Amino acid sequence: MTADQPIVLGFETSCDETGVGIVRGTELLADAVATSVDEHARYGGVVPEVASRAHLEAMVPTVRRALDQAGLKLSDIDAVAVTSGPGLAGALLVGVAAAKAYALALGKPIYGVNHLAAHVCVDQLEHGPLPQPAMALLVSGGHSSLLLVPDVATDIRPLGNTIDDAAGEAFDKVARVLGLGFPGGPLIDKAAREGGDPQAIAFPRGLTGPRDAPFDFSFSGLKTAVARWIEARERAGEPVPVADVAASFQEAVVDVLTRKALRACKEHGVEHLLIGGGVAANSRLRALAVERAEAVGIRVRVPRPGLCTDNGAMVAALGAQLVASGVAPSALDLPADSSMPVTEVVA
Repeated sequence: MTADQPIVLGFETSCDETGVGIVRGTELLADAVATSVDEHARYGGVVPEVASRAHLEAMVPTVRRALDQAGLKLSDIDAVAVTSGPGLAGALLVGVAAAKAYALALGKPIYGVNHLAAHVCVDQLEHGPLPQPAMALLVSGGHSSLLLVPDVATDIRPLGNTIDDAAGEAFDKVARVLGLGFPGGPLIDKAAREGGDPQAIAFPRGLTGPRDAPFDFSFSGLKTAVARWIEARERAGEPVPVADVAASFQEAVVDVLTRKALRACKEHGVEHLLIGGGVAANSRLRALAVERAEAVGIRVRVPRPGLCTDNGAMVAALGAQLVASGVAPSALDLPADSSMPVTEVVA
């Protein structure tokens, strides 16, 4: 193995995407994803058992596709990395089992890595080495977190988290109430861009009072406020302005996210804000973060949308960083830990 430029095969199965990525150092060689989102759409959300079965069916073809993209053979792989947690237990087990099988067959080290840390590390594939320290705002269907990251391979410090619905979960629920479908994030973003007025409705901003936890998030009350506003319009026999509701709801979410993230940067003396996770693909979040950060001298780094959602490239990127940093690999009996804390970068 070349210590500073390892070729790492990464597996991601924490939710409904089967992701397989290949990375050499900080260079992305392949990013193959198979999604089961259409199978979950009729239920309005991810069904764990359906996701697990979809991972089983997609795993081997997705590995083959990644190798073809990279122009490599399995024998070229130096190490294997896999999301060990957090995530859906059954889905994680599929990825961990597959990664163990490949690592054992190839005689290569395996790294069970943290899903959230991988979302931070993936930015290296697009914008180069991470600044140290960096502030990370991770927003997805399962997580809304603020993390101080002195070193993504060894030192991640949680500052705040969601106390109820994550941002992406709120997007899904509001989209369902509006009749837009699933997944809700892209659909609400699209509706908001198509003529929506973000100031049309004054929806609440959760946990922004002077006595509230400064870096925690809460979107359950916002979701409920949107639902009640729509119900009141329908009871009155008035049409629901879908674009305005979508834009106003979206503005409430991104207002809170960016406000708290930049406050964290200021209080901890950090000059770089990294935004990751599926909701980081939201066009309004990206625009508002850059606008507000530039006004206070903070630099924002956001990966392209395809690297924000769950993917194997981010897992391979973190695996490559761990190898380069000299971190010991995981044992072959590493577990799938659905509640793995972000402070544990490696299982």
